[in-house]
Amino acid sequence: MKFITGILISLLGLLAISSCNSGSSSAPTGDSTASTSVDSTAANTGSTAGFKLGVQMWTFRMFPFTEALDKVDSAQIKYIEAFFGQKLGGGLPGSFGPEMSADTRTKLKDLLQKKGISIVAMGVISPSNKEEWVKAFDLAKDFGLSYITAEPKKDQWDLADSLAGAYGIRIAIHDHPKPNAYATPDSVLAAIKGHNNIGSCADIGHWARNGINPVDALKQLEGHVFGAHLKDVVKFDDPKAADTVVGKGVIDIPAVLAELKRQNFNGMLSIEHESNWYHNLPDVIVIKKYYDDEVAKLK
Repeated sequence: MKFITGILISLLGLLAISSCNSGSSSAPTGDSTASTSVDSTAANTGSTAGFKLGVQMWTFRMFPFTEALDKVDSAQIKYIEAFFGQKLGGGLPGSFGPEMSADTRTKLKDLLQKKGISIVAMGVISPSNKEEWVKAFDLAKDFGLSYITAEPKKDQWDLADSLAGAYGIRIAIHDHPKPNAYATPDSVLAAIKGHNNIGSCADIGHWARNGINPVDALKQLEGHVFGAHLKDVVKFDDPKAADTVVGKGVIDIPAVLAELKRQNFNGMLSIEHESNWYHNLPDVIVIKKYYDDEVAKLK
């Protein structure tokens, strides 16, 4: 009997060790890879109700704004993030930006309304002085934007935050690849400190290029993520890594979406596909379907 009892105790001990080992592997951090397993807790808490899928018009930068708008419409996407300098086309003079005349703005608004597409944000901008900031905010107010994507100079944090508060339009700091001043979440948090109207535009592709796990970065910036750039890249920790179709690169997109859901993210995820420039509409359509499928799994 003692012999049998000893065997049972030994077996139980082995099972306990096996169980501990199977659960000992932790999610990878930003120091090693851009991939993270989906946290089942994150996937089953929060909400995706505030998610908006949009297109950063830089995706279609090889085309005039009006033609790019047709492509967004073809992809059945209803939100965009505009950028300064894109030629308007379609019989409209000049480029998108603060210098557009009142008549041009009216015609552009009519076109947007006809297609049922809204400009939610614009950027990325880095104004040189107060005058440029004011012109940007005036344009944002005219088109009813929610936020401006920017990389403000450090000595302008107070100015930018003050104007954002006065206009009721927030500033979302964008992260370009290193050595950019905002390459890490820490640098963005430094700008946010004491500035309630400044937050993050989470470019998950650039984070991966910077060797930072996007999910870890989102957790660091929790409560301050106003918008995001949805993209994927072929290599981690390489500032020059090429873009690829979202879901086919090194970023664990389901984990990113699950984390945004946990945070009750209430903003736009702008598809910014910087690849296949002249023929990328089919890629954008594939990305939209992938996004829709993955978000549906979280509901």
